[in-house]
Amino acid sequence: MSVNTPSHPPLHDVATAGDSRRHIVEAKTAETKAAFKTTEFVVYLVAVAGVLIASNLVGDTDGRGDVFLADQAWLYITLLTIGYMISRGLAKAGSRHHGDA
Repeated sequence: MSVNTPSHPPLHDVATAGDSRRHIVEAKTAETKAAFKTTEFVVYLVAVAGVLIASNLVGDTDGRGDVFLADQAWLYITLLTIGYMISRGLAKAGSRHHGDA
């Protein structure tokens, strides 16, 4: 006579079953944080604000005219945005997607 042991946890062992389900859910979460929770986003916002403030404050001080025009400021903001997008892409490149498992 042999005894069959089931491969799944018994129904009355709720703690074990719950722990295994929690482990499965944790394994499927994304590796990177949401974009607005990262330090890159905060630095990006501070840099954009700095460019806009500098563009507004720099003006005609010595008769040469405005040396930091709005179009130049928006070019710098565009470059900052491209850099931010590349940094987020690199951060997510190493993470798994829910469908990868």
